[in-house]
Amino acid sequence: MTIRVLMVEENHIMRALLMTRIADEPDIAVIATAANASEARELIRQFDPDVITLDTEIPDMNALDFLEKIMNLRPTPVIVVAGTTAVGDEVAARALALGAVDCYAKANRSGEQLLFDNGRLASLIRQAAQVRFSGELDDVGAAPMAIRRHSSQKINVVAIGASTGGVEALQVLLKGFPAECPPTLIVQHVNARFAEAIAKSLDTITPAKVMLAEHDMPLRQGTIYLAPGGDRHLTLANRGGFYTCLCKGDPINGHIPSVDALFSSVAEMCQSRSAGVLLTGMGCDGAKGLLEMAHAGALTIAQDEASSTVFGMPRAAIALGAASAVTSINRIAKQLFEGPY
Repeated sequence: MTIRVLMVEENHIMRALLMTRIADEPDIAVIATAANASEARELIRQFDPDVITLDTEIPDMNALDFLEKIMNLRPTPVIVVAGTTAVGDEVAARALALGAVDCYAKANRSGEQLLFDNGRLASLIRQAAQVRFSGELDDVGAAPMAIRRHSSQKINVVAIGASTGGVEALQVLLKGFPAECPPTLIVQHVNARFAEAIAKSLDTITPAKVMLAEHDMPLRQGTIYLAPGGDRHLTLANRGGFYTCLCKGDPINGHIPSVDALFSSVAEMCQSRSAGVLLTGMGCDGAKGLLEMAHAGALTIAQDEASSTVFGMPRAAIALGAASAVTSINRIAKQLFEGPY
């Protein structure tokens, strides 16, 4: 089945370049292009595309406002295409919070346009085409599965993993975190270029402090550490106290950083005094690591299908018996912090 793409990009040179990056993909077809929001609206009505790529700088409307209209009126998987500026990165991060499924960078961190992207855009389009907007991130009305509480010990560390749809889910989850929450480590699958902007965006919505993790940072109460991405896994180290560790390694489940790497390290270092949360995402990254945490006595929670953009990662964990609770995104914070921490 061919994935039908609408490309919204004002610059005709960039539009042509983006099209060349998917031109040889037999399962992807650009069915139409638009230079602005007005054209895009008409083309969405006419063609009902499977996936939309949306430039962060469209001339006749704020890109975030246009994205919000799409998600409210005709939910469609959207990949946000960012330019080379920090402003573009911030717009992309905010777009993820509004429901865009992923971000694609037109250039590298030095601002150099890339003639080839090693199939990155094609891969994102294929992943986006699998997204189904069947649930909502607010109260879905389903009762959560009862938690098989790991122990009465306080939680010293929280570990969170997410992928497709994860930034939007994190916006909901972290709003419920108290200012003095346990140190929290997050692996969100995203292009490393957008990680800093995502951390800044999340920091505005939670009473706790959100920052990009650096190597060898001592973990502090009330602080949430987001993996910076790139070529290093985020893990937990214990040297008489807990520290972040950014270590190079091979991809796990195709990802660097990997949720499995984080969860496995927390299971080993923190055991029953930890909690693991696996959110929306494609694939199975985090499922085995969450099982390791469960075996170590940790509290383990998976986001439910109704509130997940993509149920792949939580489903894989549930299938392994790794989740002690499966619940809506808007209830997870309450379940994390209803006991001592």
